[in-house]
Amino acid sequence: MERTFDLLSRYKELFAKEDALCCKQKGVWVKYSSQDYVETSHNFSYGLLELGLKKGNKILTVSNNRPEWNFADMGMAMIGVIHVPAFTSLSAAEYQYIINHSEANLILVSDIKLYKVVSSAVAACDRPVPVFSFDEIDGVKNWKHIIETGKLNSRKHSQTVETIKSTILPDDFASLIYTSGTTGRAKGVMLTHRNMVSNFLAAAFVFNLKPEDRYLSILPLCHVGGRLGNYQTQYSGASIYYAENMGTIAANLDEIKADGFDAVPRVIEKFYDGIIAKGNKLNGIKKKLFFWAVALGLKFKPFGENGWLYDRKLRIADKLIFSKWRQALGGNVRIVGCGGASLQARLERLFWAAGIKIINMYGLTETSPIITINRTEKGNVKLGSVGAVIEGVEIKIADDGEILCKGPNVTPGYYKDPELTNQAFDQDGWFHTGDIGHIEDGKFLMVTDRKKEIFKLSNGKFIAPQVIENVFKESPIIDQIMVIGEHEKFASALISPNFRYFDSWKTSNGLTCSNNQELIVQPAVQSLFSAEIDNLNKRLSPPERLNRFRLVHDEWTPATGELSPTLKLKRQFINNKYKDLIEQIYMK
Repeated sequence: MERTFDLLSRYKELFAKEDALCCKQKGVWVKYSSQDYVETSHNFSYGLLELGLKKGNKILTVSNNRPEWNFADMGMAMIGVIHVPAFTSLSAAEYQYIINHSEANLILVSDIKLYKVVSSAVAACDRPVPVFSFDEIDGVKNWKHIIETGKLNSRKHSQTVETIKSTILPDDFASLIYTSGTTGRAKGVMLTHRNMVSNFLAAAFVFNLKPEDRYLSILPLCHVGGRLGNYQTQYSGASIYYAENMGTIAANLDEIKADGFDAVPRVIEKFYDGIIAKGNKLNGIKKKLFFWAVALGLKFKPFGENGWLYDRKLRIADKLIFSKWRQALGGNVRIVGCGGASLQARLERLFWAAGIKIINMYGLTETSPIITINRTEKGNVKLGSVGAVIEGVEIKIADDGEILCKGPNVTPGYYKDPELTNQAFDQDGWFHTGDIGHIEDGKFLMVTDRKKEIFKLSNGKFIAPQVIENVFKESPIIDQIMVIGEHEKFASALISPNFRYFDSWKTSNGLTCSNNQELIVQPAVQSLFSAEIDNLNKRLSPPERLNRFRLVHDEWTPATGELSPTLKLKRQFINNKYKDLIEQIYMK
């Protein structure tokens, strides 16, 4: 297998199933068979040819996760059309930039809400670009028109498609992904068939899914991690069910009795918060047993490393508590692919203890994405790390601590930006990730921070903010936190509280606040945070400790701009938004 569309012939030969790709519509799971997948993808490619598209053209997709995304993706790939998938949370100005920069020839959107944003972007472009929709929208061309056109002209184009397929080489440009970016304008990352195929083949070996498995797809397919999971699951023949939205994940897992799913650390954190919230509502012996099990799980080490007594206690905890956690997620979940940001090691341990193996990994859009990944077998797992290199990939640590990478997964460069491409690679061909880390036990990578995010205090001490933020995010009262203090005497932080925690806390403490703004200025709330920060500071070295903090009344989300679409802090945006508050912290 050398090109992404080779997955279709694999489906045809090995996986005749009725639920290859599934999504929920109007409360019902709609299932597409492997035969549907193969036929619709080919008809889409015929339709594109009839519309005049050719090898090297580009199609922008702005869509939620759904089977149609795959039909379009494979249809494009078979005729050498470059897929440009974009996040659904971008602004009209950002879409306009991508349309112009990529020179998109056609656009696919999923629904009327996205159509309104994208169509306004198209109107502001310097040339007309046709827009088709997956959903039925009055006055908008539907993507089924392309499918029907393809069916009518299948005889005309079927041999042409086969001929084009034979000319497509592994190193051909296949997809253009614009990184969400936490600062500045998005970069267009070029990925080849070899980049993506080499990575998903190696990942499929690690995940080892079976054709009878059901996998819930959560990460956006436009995100390189979601796409990797999508491809590797298809390679294994497992059925893919697309989650309705972030709020229905637990329900969807239960409905389909999923064997696994993909996630970013924020999803795992939300699961944990929900579990702990339920534990706090228990009383008496039930509550004691619940938190005894949690405390036990936080000490977990795999493969009996804690000794027989610990394992015996764990079996009791599993029977009484952890089995119920698995049942709440459908009862079958055994594996979770996790990447995209830093995962708290304590959560990784806890879920492993509960029989849900989180496969933590590390990579970038530029590396398709996996560079390193934890496995599930003894000798190839180190909880708290991001694992060892995936097959075919090399890493080394530069003198300044930066992680460097080589392999078939590494991008050939940035679209229309040779200068940026040259900056990303050194003279020996190593790709510079921009991340800082080190290797433990001779094989396991530990990522500590982004090189550009590390800052220096006025006393010359370097601060790695992600390390500190992860310590404080362990607190149930903190939802998001950003450490600040560049060129200042000490480190401080802006904190977005976990406002759901305070729903019941307000009642038990006799507070009547009508909104979050009133809540955060309450003396009792300020005292609670001061005590929590003092306690967590004990785990840090003196320069890393938070000397001051300010609470904000906003919840940080991609929609409000503080987080990227992949739920990473947009530090520049936050610095600008809270400029006055930051000045108050360091007021001389």
